[in-house]
Amino acid sequence: MKIDLTDTTSSKINKALVQGRRAIGTPAVGMVLTLVIVTDEENAYDALKAANEASREHPSRTLVVIKRVSRSPRDRAKARLDAEVRVGTAAGTGETVILRLYGEVINHAQSVVLPLLLPDAPVVVWWAAGAPLDPANDPLGALAQRRVTDTYAAEHPVQELSARAEAYTPGDTDLSWTRITPWRSMLAAALDQVECEVTSVEVEGEEFNPSVELLGMWLADRLGVPVKRSVSSGPGLTGVKMETSCGPIKLGRSDGSLASLSIQGQPDRAVALKRRDTAELIAEELRRLDPDDTYASALKFGVDRLGEHGGARKNAQKDAEKEKPEAEADKPAAAKKTATSPAAKKAASK
Repeated sequence: MKIDLTDTTSSKINKALVQGRRAIGTPAVGMVLTLVIVTDEENAYDALKAANEASREHPSRTLVVIKRVSRSPRDRAKARLDAEVRVGTAAGTGETVILRLYGEVINHAQSVVLPLLLPDAPVVVWWAAGAPLDPANDPLGALAQRRVTDTYAAEHPVQELSARAEAYTPGDTDLSWTRITPWRSMLAAALDQVECEVTSVEVEGEEFNPSVELLGMWLADRLGVPVKRSVSSGPGLTGVKMETSCGPIKLGRSDGSLASLSIQGQPDRAVALKRRDTAELIAEELRRLDPDDTYASALKFGVDRLGEHGGARKNAQKDAEKEKPEAEADKPAAAKKTATSPAAKKAASK
């Protein structure tokens, strides 16, 4: 069932929700949380589809906030709220309210959303597009226990990770981190099968895929070894190679679906490592509403520190090479002459 409301208010939207539930014969509210989706018209359909599929596992009231940009100064000065209320089969297993904000009300979206939140239920805010640099201090983000962003959708994904690290607040998370959950599980399971010391790691994937950086930061943070980031044609993450004292451990996925795990001294095996869609990612994030300390630790490790140990070794070598000529210059002239004389060369050859 769908109810369209033009130039409306939050109070009228709440009344429409009650009316819709009664019309389909389900007056009770059986939802466990409120999911607020902040997006634009371009991404609204895909985001809402993903939320509806995730609602099968997490029945929720979904509030879709779409900020419409007015063309003329007169329209921008006005405030208007249009809404589309969906209940029943049109809204998955919960309720959906699509809110379109115009004019001045765009800057006060939280005042529209607040009266529509389920009482005594957790709130999750997901920015499907246009995420703020500091989600916790965003007016909508301040209403939520969990704040979900997606750096993959940013114009400069890798730089966005640094901004996320600086502004991190417990409760923040990112879908680029959620995408690597199967990889982290598989790599941890592989290391459980051997008693070896990891000495270095190489992570390979698409150039502008922040999941590759996050996986590298997690490995560097947990293992305390240098991690090299390599670029491949994708799709997504394509491989991880860990050098250990017992030989290399390789996990490679070239087709985005099936991966191959190779451990020294063991037969290679095929493992399912399919790229997951957004609905699966959102469903995973809705399973936990507590802060993700592992994500926080990996994020704060820092993108710029990937491979820093290897870089330190190279810098040490360069410094040593620079010191050699200086050391030669400090030698006495007689020592220099002796070292380069024919007699000295003849003695050295004996």
